Amino acid sequence: MTDINQLETMRRFFSSGATRPYAFRKEQLKKLKASMLQHEQDLYAALHSDLKKSPEESWVTETGLVIAELNAAIKNLHHWMEPEHARTNLLNMPSGSRVLKEPLGVVLIIGPWNYPVQLLFNPLVGAIAAGNCVVLKPSEFAPATDAVMKKIIEDVFPKEYILYVQGDGITVIPEMMNQFSFDHVFYTGSTAVGKIIYKMAAERLVPVTLELGGKSPCVVESDANIKVAARRIAMTKFSNAGQMCVAPDFVLVHASVMDKLVAALKETLLKFFSDKPEDDYNYCKIINEKQFNRLVPYLSQGTLVQGGRFDKEKLFIEPAILESVPADAPVMKDEIFGPILPVIPFTSMEEAKAVILQHPNPLAFYIYTSSKKKEREWLEAVPAGGSCVNNSSWHLTNHHLPFGGRGFSGTGCYHGKYSFETFSHKRAVMKTPTWFDPDIKYPPFKGRLKLFKWVIR
Repeated sequence: MTDINQLETMRRFFSSGATRPYAFRKEQLKKLKASMLQHEQDLYAALHSDLKKSPEESWVTETGLVIAELNAAIKNLHHWMEPEHARTNLLNMPSGSRVLKEPLGVVLIIGPWNYPVQLLFNPLVGAIAAGNCVVLKPSEFAPATDAVMKKIIEDVFPKEYILYVQGDGITVIPEMMNQFSFDHVFYTGSTAVGKIIYKMAAERLVPVTLELGGKSPCVVESDANIKVAARRIAMTKFSNAGQMCVAPDFVLVHASVMDKLVAALKETLLKFFSDKPEDDYNYCKIINEKQFNRLVPYLSQGTLVQGGRFDKEKLFIEPAILESVPADAPVMKDEIFGPILPVIPFTSMEEAKAVILQHPNPLAFYIYTSSKKKEREWLEAVPAGGSCVNNSSWHLTNHHLPFGGRGFSGTGCYHGKYSFETFSHKRAVMKTPTWFDPDIKYPPFKGRLKLFKWVIR
């Protein structure tokens, strides 16, 4: 259980102003980076224990991304913190205007189990850079990684500044949110739980960032480079055994190249993960039995043309490609979040759009085409949190781009400077000199309407 007094202690620490100076923030970012690097091997071992991730995959998708975020924040923090100068309108001349970036206060960050390091620590980087105190709640479903992250945080940060809270999220999170008014809640996870978080936050008018999921579609047009498309789709879809919020949830491929794409996907999967993925260095496992039991029924909801073997004892599901999937099958209604890929043919853009729009505002949308015209048409036709053209998911690795959803896939964004802005309040400040104070601004106003209209226009 979280002691409410500990949260109040954090509030007092924040109110002291200790977290505001540039030097303090930069030093904390450096401490986090040093602690992560010190525990690098422990993180690799933990991620392998929880998800069977290799050190290479762990670096590229977990620790390396956080280090990149830290490097960007350390390098650019001074610039991010500088007040923004703003223009002043004629009505307020000769005032000066600027926008200050203020820390929000005590914020709560709730992380998921699929990328337990990256998705807890990346928002933490932004919260530290913005000058906040932070409560971190990791997922209890990645216990080995949870234990290492606890060491990383508690080795370098006092609890009145960064508080690491373990335990059952169903109990711990409502307990905290119902007793304490956080200044922001940042949640990454399922849409169903996101709704609950949003509702609890609304009770206390607490602003939120929700990074959710959904059914991210992928379109492969007739003019796409099929070999490249197959490699890039498979790389994202079957990384972490498909347990990725931005993985292509299903592929819509032009009927004229469907057989070619499926053949390329089969060949790619063999090269990536061998004919025995359960023993392959590069292939991960399903996080737990609950998720395994949820995924296995999907395998029978279409025609298996590749893979589909499974072993409950090893929490293993072989990369699977499904064809002839009924539109009303659960695998086409639920977010799959696993190594199962429905491939669906289409003959017209309208036909493909009808499938996509059954799940509007996906977290990501991918289009493979060599036509700029088709690229533009698809990007305009399908609203999404983010997109790649001739690629899948790698937009989230670019900290110069905002990452976030819209509608049921989330609200708000982060990464790089956008993380800093998410955990900052933009405060408008206007300074007016006293040496000029014309009577026209004060009553009586009679007879000045024409002048006022001219000034406002």
